[in-house]
Amino acid sequence: MAINWGALGIVFVVSLVAAVVLTGLFAYGVRGLSERVTARANGGTGTVQLTGAVVCFTICAAVIGYGIYLIVA
Repeated sequence: MAINWGALGIVFVVSLVAAVVLTGLFAYGVRGLSERVTARANGGTGTVQLTGAVVCFTICAAVIGYGIYLIVA
């Protein structure tokens, strides 16, 4: 049994980058919701912050759904 170290390295790098990006998007979505609350408390609407948060959460859900699809298919 031989291990293909090049392929293992590529899988490691891709999974590390995906985890960092996904975590960053989720954190940005949570921050957008927090900024919306702050904007509304200061008399604004917070529409831009809510839109950004929804986009981030949608991308997170799409990436997770695609990952589940790859595992099942």
